[in-house]
Amino acid sequence: MTPSNSDDTLVLYGQSFTSRLLLGTARYPSPSVLEAAVQRARPAMLTASLRRQGSHGAEAGTSFWELLRRMNVPILPNTAGCHSVQEAITTAHMAREVFNTPWIKLELIGDDYTLQPDTLNLVEAAAQLIKDGFQVLPYCTEDLVLCQRLVDVGCQAVMPWAAPIGTGRGPVNPYALQLLRERLEVPLLVDAGLGLPSHACQVMEWGYDGVLLNTAVALAQDPVTMAGAFADAVRAGRSARKAGAMAAQDTAQASTPVLGTPFWHHAHE
Repeated sequence: MTPSNSDDTLVLYGQSFTSRLLLGTARYPSPSVLEAAVQRARPAMLTASLRRQGSHGAEAGTSFWELLRRMNVPILPNTAGCHSVQEAITTAHMAREVFNTPWIKLELIGDDYTLQPDTLNLVEAAAQLIKDGFQVLPYCTEDLVLCQRLVDVGCQAVMPWAAPIGTGRGPVNPYALQLLRERLEVPLLVDAGLGLPSHACQVMEWGYDGVLLNTAVALAQDPVTMAGAFADAVRAGRSARKAGAMAAQDTAQASTPVLGTPFWHHAHE
């Protein structure tokens, strides 16, 4: 898929994408279901793990790689499963050779139970990868200071979680996510924790620039239909954000003008 220009494209590191949905490629019932879901959602990028390539044998890895090539969607390799800065950097360099792309979704896990990012070492890893020529999309928490530090070292987009990976709980800290949107000017994409299309629509209404999904689609009873539902929700949320929502009111406001109505209607106002 070749990125193209339009009136409202997602721009990451100077590259434009017509979709604001990024999709993972793990845990689908079958490769054919994955392919159908991608065709339905038409995502901007597909995430893929180098570890997956190596953990299913050479034949399975080759088959998966051929599937990715056939779908013709830009690949966003990730460093899933890495627990140290050096491990993440080494994995990123290997992924760049395998997938032939400077893009990398930086995952540096600090806790195996929650899969929470290692917030103390994430900035160091991001800084080194940017120096090495990568276009880094860091998976992080919604912590404002952490996200600002990632921007300071050169990250041109940040991907805070909505909730721990795979939980499907939706945004558990709306205040922090909305504050982050208000304070940072770089593109923000919610990564992890979304379970329903309404969650995706909500964060897009808050002004987020995109979402990255995997489990919510892959483990749905009908992944293909769910992929389409999320794609529609992302577009709806984006349109609502651009349209500008009305200000909330504390009291009821008549939606029908009273001018020209019988006088006895006014007696109750």
